[in-house]
Amino acid sequence: MPTNNIISREQAEAIIREQVVPTIFQDAPKKSALMSLARKLPNMTSNQTRVRVLDLLPMAYWVNGDTGYKQTSEQAWANVYLNAAELAVIVPIPEAVLDDAEFDIIGEVTPRVNEAIAQRVDAAAIFGNNRPAEWSSDIVTRARQAGNNVAVGNKDWYDIIMSEGGAFDKVEELGYAVTGAIASMGMKAKLRGLRTQDGLPIYNTAMQGATSYGLDGNPLYFLDNGAFDKDVAQLIVGDFSQAVYSIRQDITIKILDQGVIQDPATKEIVYNLAQQDMIALRVVFRMGWALPNPATRLNGDRTGCPFAYIEPSTPVTTQTVTFTVTDGENAIANATVDVSGAILKTDASGQAVFNLRSGDYSVAIKAKGYKGVTDNITVDKAAITKDITLVAST
Repeated sequence: MPTNNIISREQAEAIIREQVVPTIFQDAPKKSALMSLARKLPNMTSNQTRVRVLDLLPMAYWVNGDTGYKQTSEQAWANVYLNAAELAVIVPIPEAVLDDAEFDIIGEVTPRVNEAIAQRVDAAAIFGNNRPAEWSSDIVTRARQAGNNVAVGNKDWYDIIMSEGGAFDKVEELGYAVTGAIASMGMKAKLRGLRTQDGLPIYNTAMQGATSYGLDGNPLYFLDNGAFDKDVAQLIVGDFSQAVYSIRQDITIKILDQGVIQDPATKEIVYNLAQQDMIALRVVFRMGWALPNPATRLNGDRTGCPFAYIEPSTPVTTQTVTFTVTDGENAIANATVDVSGAILKTDASGQAVFNLRSGDYSVAIKAKGYKGVTDNITVDKAAITKDITLVAST
């Protein structure tokens, strides 16, 4: 009689209870840096919100003698608009999968969709990547037009960030105070590598407890939601209180069990929810943002920017866009050229030169004594010249 007859694991596999750990190992969802640092305005009550900003400052003049004439001055305001753009996604889920799943699938998907929204907001508002047409130019583009881009070259990183001509100085020269900074994850190593002439580390962190990063007393955030574009910038500093955002529609979630889902490109039906026993998780979010950039005594013409950034070793490719403003015969100097929020003044020859990455931009041109003109430009892979003729106002 054989003595080695046993019930093997293979034979009892069908009835062996498996231990299922009641959690899913995953990283914590990431938040939006812009919405954490910028100033939140009251929620939008319509698709567009107007913010009035100071556009022209009054001047004071010395009076010449006891009987001298006192001069007049003016003050003006301009409108800056927050336009709501929509972010949305639909996640189809077969009902059979929902029934058989050991976890709350909807509860797991929702925070990840929220994270994706945060990533899209930061990428568009800070770097201009996939920027919706309703939004103005991103922070990096605005800083670039103001000359607030800092090249790396052969300079020390401490000088690039802190010293004269560095990123902080670019912001402070315009009368703003840096309130925060955001950087790529790789910036940590660069900062830790800073040394004095004696070889001592300049950028110190505590060896015990949680580490909070900062620059010159201001919080430093390492953007970890996937939005930071290292091909565009390495570090961005600025007065984040100058950036504002407003929510038109908070994140809303709706579960659909009827209807069809079409391919956006081909318009072909991809899923028929009722016929295929499926549900769809629809998430919608709408918000607008702006960088009003009001006139200050150090930025009276509003051509400055409260942000600066450090370029990568190889700066991103831009194209020159040259506007020449005339009255049909003569150049108009000191005309305001506004390209999606970035403002420059024309020189004596009536020209204003922008350096723009590929994309679509709105243009508004005005000059005192003339009717304003609006236009649109598309920047691709070549320089653009644009002649603008203004007509005198009656």
